[in-house]
Amino acid sequence: MVKVMVFGAFDGLHEGHKEMFKEAKTYGQYLVAVVTQDHIIQHLKGHLPKLDLGERMAALQDEDAVDEVLVGDIVLETWEVVKKYRPDVIACGYDQADLKKSLEKNLAKIGYKPRIVTLKAFEPDKYHSSLLNN
Repeated sequence: MVKVMVFGAFDGLHEGHKEMFKEAKTYGQYLVAVVTQDHIIQHLKGHLPKLDLGERMAALQDEDAVDEVLVGDIVLETWEVVKKYRPDVIACGYDQADLKKSLEKNLAKIGYKPRIVTLKAFEPDKYHSSLLNN
């Protein structure tokens, strides 16, 4: 079974996220969604998410395409969740270039080489959390 992993804040699920999950699932049979912790979001985006970690995880558990929901690492760029769950494919969103770059830079630390793909944008002018959460 091919395991695919996606990362995100998922602060209010929208159609862009749902399309992301559907496309990511085309790369394998089992989709794991990793939810970024609140303090990491604050560090990366300069603000706390609108929904707390538990609410964001609960929303993902109701998504048909998502098979498992995990909490992201406590410390940025340690990739503990990747090391532990060893996905075959890591699917980065179209707007996650920094995530992809960090993964590629840290492959030696991760200890194996998963396939890293970039997913297509789905109506980014309409469905993007930075637009919807303002």
